[in-house]
Amino acid sequence: MAKKVVATLKTGKGNNFTKVIKMVKSPKTNSYYFKEEIVHNDHIKDFFKK
Repeated sequence: MAKKVVATLKTGKGNNFTKVIKMVKSPKTNSYYFKEEIVHNDHIKDFFKK
């Protein structure tokens, strides 16, 4: 599925979006998990600030 998402982001209006992955620490279990989103290029810094 990831290949399909990346392929569609490279053409047309998809150039305005980026797939971002953030590693987040879980407060309950002290382990890490990954949060993925497809974000508009203008909002990438806001995604990582959260």
